[in-house]
Order: sequence, then C-alpha cells, then structure tokens
Amino acid sequence: MVCRAGHENDPVEKMRHSCAHVMADAVQRLYPKAKITIGPVIEDGFFYDFDYPAGFTPEDLKKIEAEMEKIVKENLPFERKEIGKKEALEFFKKLGENYKLEIINGIEGDKVTFYTHGKFTDLCKGPHVAKTGDIKAFKLLKVSGAYWRGDEKNPMLQRIYGTAFASQTDLDAYLKQLEEAEKRDHRKLGQELDLFEINPDIGSGLVLWHPKGATMRQIIEDFLKRELTAAGYSWVNTPHVGRASLWETSGHLEFFKENMYAPMEVEGQTYYLKPMNCPFHIEIYRSRRRSYRELPVRLAEFGTVYRFERSGVLHGLTRVRGFTQDDAHIFCTPDQVETEINNCMELVLKILRAFGLTEFKAFVATKPAKAVGRDADWEKATKALKGAVELHKIPYEIDEGGGAFYGPKIDLRIKDALGRFWQLSTIQFDFNLPERFQIGYQAATGEFERPFMVHRALLGSIERFFGILIEHYAGAFPVWLAPTQAILLTISDEQSEYAQKVLESLRREGFRASLDDRNEKLGLKIREAQLKKIPYMLVIGKKEMQEEKIAVRSRQGGDLGAMGLEKFIERLKGERQ
Repeated sequence: MVCRAGHENDPVEKMRHSCAHVMADAVQRLYPKAKITIGPVIEDGFFYDFDYPAGFTPEDLKKIEAEMEKIVKENLPFERKEIGKKEALEFFKKLGENYKLEIINGIEGDKVTFYTHGKFTDLCKGPHVAKTGDIKAFKLLKVSGAYWRGDEKNPMLQRIYGTAFASQTDLDAYLKQLEEAEKRDHRKLGQELDLFEINPDIGSGLVLWHPKGATMRQIIEDFLKRELTAAGYSWVNTPHVGRASLWETSGHLEFFKENMYAPMEVEGQTYYLKPMNCPFHIEIYRSRRRSYRELPVRLAEFGTVYRFERSGVLHGLTRVRGFTQDDAHIFCTPDQVETEINNCMELVLKILRAFGLTEFKAFVATKPAKAVGRDADWEKATKALKGAVELHKIPYEIDEGGGAFYGPKIDLRIKDALGRFWQLSTIQFDFNLPERFQIGYQAATGEFERPFMVHRALLGSIERFFGILIEHYAGAFPVWLAPTQAILLTISDEQSEYAQKVLESLRREGFRASLDDRNEKLGLKIREAQLKKIPYMLVIGKKEMQEEKIAVRSRQGGDLGAMGLEKFIERLKGERQ
C-alpha cells in the first residue's frame, strides 16, 4: 500500500499518518514536478518518498514546513472513498503519478481506498484524523536518499523524515532527545575516543577495532566466557566458510541466499562464507551418538558471520556486513525445556544488568499459519517462553503468529539512557534444523528421539552491542569497562621516574593505566583526559612524589584529594565487575 498506520487505535500514530499526507500535499504545492510514492508511519514519526531529481535542501524543508502550517490552519477534512482499481489507475495516470500506477497494479482485489483533503488525494488504507486542524505539533527532521522499492537498480528518491506529537511540550522533549542522541552517536564518539573505524579501503560494513575498542571487546568477551562457563556451556570454534552442501542441508541456499556472499571455488568444491553458526554447532552435536544422559548439550561460540546488507541500510556498528555473534545452541529433551529456557532468561538478565541495562520488554512470537513441527512441541515451547518472562516479571506482549516457520521465540528489548528501546537478546526454538540434519539422542526407552533445539544470543552481536553501549554511556564507561581506567599526569619532568613506578604497580595489579609525562601544562593534560572520558586522573607533583602519594581526580566526583597508592588500588578493586 501507499501508506500504513502502525496501530489503528493509537491517536498519535493516526495523527502522524495524516501529517505525512499533509507533507506530501505541501511538497506538491511548492514543487509541482515532484512525484509522490509511499509515506508510512515509522517509530517516532513518519517519512515520505518523492521522485524529485533536483533534491531538497534544508531551506526547502523550512518552506515545506511553513506550507504544512498553512494546510493545518485550513482545517481541511480527510475524506475516505473506495473506488475500483480501473478508476484509480485512470485518476493517477492523468496526474502522471507512475509510482501510484505500479502500486495499484500490485494490490489484490478490485477496490482501493483514496483519502482526500482539499485538492490532494492519496492512495491509502487509513485511518486518519478527522481534519488537518487535528494535527498538533510537528517537525520535519531531515532528508536522505532512498531507492524505490529498496532496489539500487530503481530510481533514487528523496526521503523526507518528520515527526508529530499531541503537544508542543512532547515535541520539544523529543527534539531535545534527538539532540542528545546526536551527541552520543557511536560513530562520532568511536572516532573521538579512538575505538573503531569503518575504512572504505577495507570495505563498507567491515569493522576495524582499534586497540582501545579491542580492549573493551576483550573485556566483554572475557566476562561472558566466565558467566557462560559457570552456567554449563562448552566453548567451540568453527570455520568462517563451509561447503555448499552444508548450506543446502540447512536450507540457507534455498531461503537465505540473497543475504550470502558469492561462492568461491576450491579444488572443484563450492564454499560460502557463513551467514550463521548453527549448522556447524549441529555438526559438532551429531559428531557422535548421544544419550539422554548427556543432555542438555550447550555449545557456545563467539562466531564471526558475514551477511550481505545493502549499502543504504549500513549504519556504523549497529548494521554491518561482518559481525561476531555471542552465539549458543542448546540441545535438550522435552522434559528439560522449561528449565533451560528459565536458565537462559536468568542468564541474559544477569549479564545485561551487569552492563548497566536494567529496563526490559519482551515479545513472545507464536506459531504462524505455515510452520513445521508438531503442534504439541510448539505448545510446549511457547508455554516455556511465556513462563520464563512471567517468572522473571518482565513486561511482555504476545506477537500472535509472529514466530518463524521453524519455532516460537522471545525477543528481549532494552531501554537505554535516552529511553530508546533496542532489540538485543533472542531465545529461539528450532523444529526445522534437527529434522534437516536428522539429529537425535537415545532416550531412556532405547528409542531414537529428536532433541529440542534452541538458538540463543544474549547480546545479539558484539558490534551492535558495543555501539549501543557507547551511546548508552555517551562514551563515559564504568571503570570495569573503560579501556583506560586511570591516567597518571606529571607536573614536571622531575616526577617521571616516580610516575613510572606507580604505573608499573597499577599494571601489576591488572589495571589498565597510562602515563602522560609530556612537558605540557597540567590544565591541558587534565582537559585532554576528560575529553577521553578516563575515569581517574592521578596527578603527581613534587609533594606527591615526596610523600609517595597520588592526587586523585575522579571523572564524576572531581578532586578526591591525595591518597596512598594502596588505598587507591583498593578503590579500583571495589569497582571491578
């Protein structure tokens, strides 16, 4: 359809839907040559795509916004009309709106719906507010390029983003949040803090981890390894490529090929870069005969995968082409399902809370119309998922029929410091791959049984999670995560030798410390350390050297005074994870 409302009964989304129409009307009043395409409601706003080769400038957006104000003041009613497809085609053909003709031809049935306000008519399912005057506070945000139908072979369109709220107060709060989000943008902070880069000479969507970013990644992975090992997971490592026959068995070449990179030929065999780790873990499971006494088998890996994403959707660390999943697969008996899912949920909450993420919302996706697997298994799996979120008192919604064809799942979203929700953890049942690979175990009866298989990712991908962490903390990471926990700042060259000894002592205790003994003013050194968001600055002057102390400045608490090194080390130890 031309446009759609996310929740028909949500008055704000209905208003945003209507605001998109008003924007399209304003554009065509000001730029009659602009052709209209689609204008959906999206999270926190709306957009509309236009075929206008000249492009829109920031000044144009101001003009469009002013014209929208006029249309709102005109208080024009939104009128709904259902007409035949033939009449609809004739209507838009006269207007030269060729994109509308393509859309109408793709709609099933003999009827389509029009919405009109004033002289502007759009192909739309609705619903809308009663009249343009019902649109309250709105703002156009930005313009970007977008291919028609998302296909780079099609024309490049101009996409104008906007938002609307029920009051100016709500809009102002949202714009303030956007301003703060821009300051926290992980792409900007990643460069400023020297954490990572995406270098065009390497390739779009491929991440280079700089030493500081790689240090943080190692901290994250080490923490996860400790927690998962304690929870009974076994660690495995698998190749980056696999033979075509593996991906044929798994079904990826049939259902996922457009997201896989081109094959490579090696000694007459065809290989593909892996888009997922699951087939490798299944092969490890079925490498020998399994007994029910061995189950559950929990296999974990930091597995790097490669998926083709179109350049238009790539976004820093949160949408890349090569990424590492904190991947795990659980193989268990039907009787173990509930316990395993509860344990997964407990583990994911423990780990996310350790990173300072404490607000969650879950979505439980149930059986779709077309699915594989037995009804009894779907029922048991779905019951276990619901039970887990209820046991841990997580607010959740049922996504009725929203599960994959191969099994139900939980998607866990977290709220960051700006109140934005991010999709992170997933617990997904799979009734498809065990059948495809014919895996099983010998039950207590001696019979060959099919195990329940669960895909489980706690962070999703290391890259995306790291990007979210950067924005959540605005780069000011807690001490246990910070790439540099403390920096020593000398006042003059006279203190360099003593500072070096302090540095070595800190490093022997396992702390990440550095030394700035440049012949520069102390104020400059402090400002630079603050810009690097280092948790502690340890100033050493003549007095500190004579008394064998350090003057401690905290990123959060300011001047903490002079103290002995042992006392400071105890403080740091108290902030370890």
